[in-house]
Amino acid sequence: MTEQDTVRARARRPYGRRRSRGARTGLALVAAGLTLLGAAGPTAANAPGTGRGPTPGNPVSPPVQGPRPGGPARFVPAACPQTPDPVPGRCGFLEVPENRSRHGRSRTVRLAVAIIPATSTRPAAEPVVFMEGGPGGDAFDSIPFLIGSGVNRNNDLIVMAQRGARHSQPNLACPEIDRFNVKAVGLRYDAPSTGRLLVRAAKECRQRLTAAGIDLSAYNTTENAADFADLRKALGIGRWNVYGYSYGTDLALTFMRLHPQGIRSVAIDSIAPPKVVNLPWTWDSAAEGIGEIFAACEAQPRCKSRYPHLRRTLDQQVRRLEAHPLTLMAEPPGGGAPVEVDLDGGALVNILVANTVRAVDVPAALDELAHGNPERFARARAVDVGTAVGAFAHGLTQSVACAEWAPGHSEHDVLEAGRRNFPGWPDPVLAQPPQLPFEHDVCRTWNVPDRTAIQRVATFSRIPTLLLSGTFDAKTGASWAHVAAATLPGSTSVRIPGIGHWVVPQSPCAASVLVSFLARPTAPDTGCVAGLRPPPFTLTP
Repeated sequence: MTEQDTVRARARRPYGRRRSRGARTGLALVAAGLTLLGAAGPTAANAPGTGRGPTPGNPVSPPVQGPRPGGPARFVPAACPQTPDPVPGRCGFLEVPENRSRHGRSRTVRLAVAIIPATSTRPAAEPVVFMEGGPGGDAFDSIPFLIGSGVNRNNDLIVMAQRGARHSQPNLACPEIDRFNVKAVGLRYDAPSTGRLLVRAAKECRQRLTAAGIDLSAYNTTENAADFADLRKALGIGRWNVYGYSYGTDLALTFMRLHPQGIRSVAIDSIAPPKVVNLPWTWDSAAEGIGEIFAACEAQPRCKSRYPHLRRTLDQQVRRLEAHPLTLMAEPPGGGAPVEVDLDGGALVNILVANTVRAVDVPAALDELAHGNPERFARARAVDVGTAVGAFAHGLTQSVACAEWAPGHSEHDVLEAGRRNFPGWPDPVLAQPPQLPFEHDVCRTWNVPDRTAIQRVATFSRIPTLLLSGTFDAKTGASWAHVAAATLPGSTSVRIPGIGHWVVPQSPCAASVLVSFLARPTAPDTGCVAGLRPPPFTLTP
């Protein structure tokens, strides 16, 4: 699967709400709205299984009950959720307290779980558990990518919907924000009026969720990690391997720190170390990823000759579009009728960070834009019109971001980080952290407690760890792997040239390294990395 396939297919964006789930390339469209567990699929009695060991499909459990007072965690077999690609395994719920600090006075939440057998006839004893990105992404939507990358080649694969995410109960979806995202493609990206509309949508979502009795303060990384610890015990698993990407790396590192028991190995992909994740940090990652694309073009003689001044071109276009935004019609990347889009400086930057224009096309797209042809960027701006309303759990995004990432750094800190990385750009562009515009305003409305003292902690561990990074990643810059690795003695770090966010599905080499690591965590085969180079960039006449 190519990088653009992955971008268009998933259209998921960690650290923000600015992208939707548009058309899927090579996979079925994600159905709009919430798909409830138990609606279809194999029953617990006839669900396919591997027939090996103490797995969730083997024991006979009581039928699924409604929400109950919070108590010890338990796994309850149930039918798999309806998904575009049927889950090739068996499913159920993990039932856990919503807020463990209430000691039996919390209601129960239910998290969907899928157990997918290994394809090998002689599988390893320890399964792999997957930790989704976002926060707020649909873990079940990742299953085809994980299978396609061979994650379950030699190990059973366990996928759990994180608390608040799609297929969990309750689901912290925010259709209000989804509808805003559809509308926002035609608005100034960083205009105060756009921010007010976003805050209004977030406020409406928060009011609806809290009116339903949801404790938004309980949707955080600490509780999330405890859910996975309870899952291992509820499934009767002695040891397992952990694989997470993007926010899933923040979660995996927290999990290692708080619940190291039973972890055989950890692989983290596109790394966001809990110690350093904050809003100003997004500008550092953006500068690194975009700079790596420009440096790779510089290293290719034909690209360098055709596009000799990319950084200067970008600077000029950001300033020009911020002063004189373009309003034009564009066809969404997933197809459909053209829509009106607004292309200003902030939108241009966030398209680059989101990698909605393929990295290999970025030099050509910037050159075309400078010569009066904005088509590539305009189409990328239109991606959100394909939003599947209710599929992404924006409520989980905000509960994590507003408790763990936003506190401790002011709007001025964000602006100064932007100025440091991109001197000379207009302040309205630099005032908005990439992928999380107007986040301080949203967080004032979302109003969850500051958890930075609990969460911004480095993980010290000798558990074998694999760190995978893509050099073109502008969301979680590749250099942040070094921050995480500094307190993980004996870990293995791998950089994949020319790849953006979420490396394994885009790189056969990275996928083979992961499979090798799962087989031999202390001595993975990384030999394929040495010969890798970024692919040739697109050259226009």
